[in-house]
Amino acid sequence: MNLARKISNMVKDYRFCGRVSILAQAETEALFQVLDQSVQVLMQQLSVSYVDALIETGDNLLSQSVHVEDGKPDQKQAAALEKRYQTIDLKQLDAETIRRALQLALLKAIHNDRVDPNHQMTPDSIGLLTAYLIAKLVGPTTDLSILDVAVGTGNLLTTVMNQLQTDRPHPIQGYGVDNDDNQLAIAAMSMDLQRSAVDLFHQDAIDPLVMPKTTIAIGDLPVGYYPLDERVQGFQTKATNGHSYVHHLMMEQAMAHLLPGGWGVFLVPTTIFQSQESQGLLKWMSTAAYLQGLLNLPTNLFLDEKSRKSIVILQKHGQQAQQAGKVLLGDLPSFEDQRAFQTFAAQIDAWVDQNIIR
Repeated sequence: MNLARKISNMVKDYRFCGRVSILAQAETEALFQVLDQSVQVLMQQLSVSYVDALIETGDNLLSQSVHVEDGKPDQKQAAALEKRYQTIDLKQLDAETIRRALQLALLKAIHNDRVDPNHQMTPDSIGLLTAYLIAKLVGPTTDLSILDVAVGTGNLLTTVMNQLQTDRPHPIQGYGVDNDDNQLAIAAMSMDLQRSAVDLFHQDAIDPLVMPKTTIAIGDLPVGYYPLDERVQGFQTKATNGHSYVHHLMMEQAMAHLLPGGWGVFLVPTTIFQSQESQGLLKWMSTAAYLQGLLNLPTNLFLDEKSRKSIVILQKHGQQAQQAGKVLLGDLPSFEDQRAFQTFAAQIDAWVDQNIIR
């Protein structure tokens, strides 16, 4: 997997992910056009937002029919939509082609519907980097199950799963948790279209998780305070005074749900170990997980230094897990600089070989 080239290809153009053939590009564009044109019709006919019309379109594509309720869409538009759907054979498209087309549509939805920043998708460049790190940490033969504790629309989870699946003989099982039913509706539609092996759970991620324990946990964690103090009393990362940081709580929850020796790869604020509550976070880590790495993402991905994020790499105690002799630390170079990124990727490879038992 040539990480530098794949990521560089994604930075300015979210349309195509990595080494994509001309045919795959054409298929992505064709599916996006069907999605977008259908959405425009349904927005007008049903008086709904782009996102709602996209969910309806996805459901229609899956059934290869048009859902009509109270005469909407009208007969003429329903017939036109069915004809448009027949131009796409989902069975002939791979998961990545479908995901890329949906991503284009969701990016348009973000613009049209002025989506809350906390509900926007994790960029593909970060998803690819997450997949790359996981592939290096667990090796090519380990059976994988992946939990995303802040799954949202599912773009991060499906990006990671699609990338990792190409090199593995056994299917990867995914699990996603979110308390936003609209986001989960998008994720469910996306994963059904991609034929992804993912179970979704509509719940607060702080509540007990009911899915099986997994080998990997990921998450583009929301940043802020968790308002329900009485529900976090059993968490070691709870605040000593006032509300607790939700990203601390979600990391603790996700790591607790890993199998022994499992890996957590999370997107967190770069200042995570500089906050007033960092001592409690570090105290929890000392008993539950090894801090194996902290990689600061390129500054040009963020509006300012305050909004900058990092990828934290944790390993749950147990099995062959042990603290790396040297924690993986560094500032990732710009994804646009292929040479610098390839050099950094080589340093990651060397660190894994010297510090991680797989």
